[in-house]
Amino acid sequence: MASELLPTVFLPHGAGPCFFMPWQPADTWDATAHWLRELLPTLGIRPQALLVISAHWEESVFTLNTQAAPGLLYDYYGFPPHTYELQWPAPGAPDLAGPVAQLIEQAGFATAIEQQRGFDHGVFIPLKLVRPQADIPVLQLSLRADMDAAAHLALGQALAPLREQGVLIIGSGMSFHNIPLMRANLALPTPVVTAFDQWLTETVGLPPSERNQALQDWTEAPSARLAHPDAEHLLPLHVVAGAAGSDRGATAFHTVAMGVPLAGYVFGGRE
Repeated sequence: MASELLPTVFLPHGAGPCFFMPWQPADTWDATAHWLRELLPTLGIRPQALLVISAHWEESVFTLNTQAAPGLLYDYYGFPPHTYELQWPAPGAPDLAGPVAQLIEQAGFATAIEQQRGFDHGVFIPLKLVRPQADIPVLQLSLRADMDAAAHLALGQALAPLREQGVLIIGSGMSFHNIPLMRANLALPTPVVTAFDQWLTETVGLPPSERNQALQDWTEAPSARLAHPDAEHLLPLHVVAGAAGSDRGATAFHTVAMGVPLAGYVFGGRE
């Protein structure tokens, strides 16, 4: 069992298979791709397993994919044919599923298991860059479909002991996710567009109790519903923030892509 307390990470997973196809402008996703490739070396860690909460899986209760060898779910539409042939054959982590379910249930939440669903693109697209060798076992955990912010923070708090067991907890979403606005591809983000990004940057860096309260009340933030008309791409951040416990967070990556600000956050880890 590892004694190092691993950080927790929220990463932007981009737009569909964006890192593996031509885009206009051509460099739209270059900065994000570079950060993802350098994530583990920068953190200086080699996790024993990854627990990934993706924006693209919702269930009525928190659900775990317990397959030993999950396939891939190409849950994006209208992209070039080769993007439906991408491969990332990471093993599942069925042995981890039981202990994780126990932690969640001890926190008072119901759980379920899934044995047919593949890794969605919120998992395999960014992680194909983070760990192209596909040699670290991955356990995917769903969001809860009611999108309750407090419940997802509490879920993260329940998962915190995994950080002492070599498990890197990753939330895969987008810090800004308004598809019509992104398709409009603004030349420069306007103040109303950047308002939520600025709030989120400040919030992540707050003392943990203040941070978690602010994240619970995220809909009250400036331009919150402009940045997130729906909550699913934000709530993976709540899980990793909850799992961070007393560790503070920081903005580890920031860029503008498709006319909107995007960020990656790391909680804890090396100073």
